[in-house]
Amino acid sequence: MRAEDFYFVKRRDIRWRHSSKMAAGGSGEDAFQTFYTEVKQIEKRDSVLTSKQQIDRLLRPGASYFNLNPFEVLQIDPEATDEELKKRFRQLSILVHPDKNQDDVDRAQQAFEAVDKAYKMLLEPDQKKKALDVIHAGKEYVEHMMSQKKKQLKKDGKPIDVEEDDPEAFRQAVYKQTMKLFAELEIKRKEREAKDMHERKRQREEEIETQERAKREREWQKNFEETRDGRVDSWRNFQAKGKTKKEKKNRTFLKPPKVKMEQRE
Repeated sequence: MRAEDFYFVKRRDIRWRHSSKMAAGGSGEDAFQTFYTEVKQIEKRDSVLTSKQQIDRLLRPGASYFNLNPFEVLQIDPEATDEELKKRFRQLSILVHPDKNQDDVDRAQQAFEAVDKAYKMLLEPDQKKKALDVIHAGKEYVEHMMSQKKKQLKKDGKPIDVEEDDPEAFRQAVYKQTMKLFAELEIKRKEREAKDMHERKRQREEEIETQERAKREREWQKNFEETRDGRVDSWRNFQAKGKTKKEKKNRTFLKPPKVKMEQRE
């Protein structure tokens, strides 16, 4: 059985035991705490997967969106301390480091880069706060939807139990909503980036066109100055020729009288 299959089967068994305790009249708070403790134990155990499993997890289909949540990449709780964060980074980076995966260097490099990026993001206070804000927003959304469902059920006269009352279902719902929010933010970021790139390209094209126009004007002006003397001489020659022709046209010549032959009688 794969680690992932065992993981979900184990969680199903935990949910069954949780429901049994509730049916037996046990304290809801105690049952939840037991459930949460067992889930955390499973997560702690399964968080140390083999190198291949970690590489597969980090490069699975849709990883470009799954890996937007740095806490999910590092498999660490959002409330973890900085020391816990550093420790987890060291563990995970060793597992996926290319030097430790000589038979799969290229994929290991990609996985390592995803881990390194997530770690650096959480080291930056502003970036960490943004990630936490998204997670909190996802949780608040799920809680709001649960409240709306309960109100509708109450209005319809039905039991106000919803699927998300189960802690694991609630966690999964928060996970899905959080992933959706991260994806939406990433799409908007890429749209802004594409828009900014288009605007920069347009501005650059305008700058180039302005420079080319100025260059053409300078060249025209230079040619105009360099050929000025030639144009002036040509004009003067033209005027001189015109004047000569006019003078020749207006000049009159004295013609000798025609000699008439005398007629003989």
